[in-house]
Amino acid sequence: MTPLPNLAAVRRHLQRGGVIAYATESCFGLGCDPRSRKAVKKILRLKGRPQAKGLILIGSDFAQFRRYLAPVDAALAAQFNNYWPGPTTLLLPTAKRCPKWLSGHHAKLAVRVTAHAETARLCRQLGMALVSTSANRAGKQALKTAEACRRAFGSAVWVLPGRIGKRRRPSTIVDPITKKVFRS
Repeated sequence: MTPLPNLAAVRRHLQRGGVIAYATESCFGLGCDPRSRKAVKKILRLKGRPQAKGLILIGSDFAQFRRYLAPVDAALAAQFNNYWPGPTTLLLPTAKRCPKWLSGHHAKLAVRVTAHAETARLCRQLGMALVSTSANRAGKQALKTAEACRRAFGSAVWVLPGRIGKRRRPSTIVDPITKKVFRS
């Protein structure tokens, strides 16, 4: 497993509205502190992505998403073990206080408990979920290496060392309430 960079330095970078690139299950992702509107706007500018689409949050466990989500009943929560940890992103109803810069024009937020060991460890050690969107400009191929991220984003993004997982495609997106699959 790749050693994490200085965790205190990563935390300070995120608290200042910084953006990081990190390995995920299928590609490198761009991420930031989901509470930072400044950082989310920076990611959207880097990607050329409209805010209305919304973003995915990844974490090491469901508790890291609670502040952004409406309360989840026990029957729905019991289904989470069927999906996580793993490459499935679930669409869950947002809390009233969930920032629109995360959910876009949707009433649901996309969340995933990652199966990528390094990224799960990063979220666990930071004690928070991270925004997670593929490291690429909108409509372009997702970047697969730290070096490709450095070339594409330069000093605008702090690139963490790591190796992507073996998955070839982005996460599947499912609404566990309606059972509708939005991306497979």
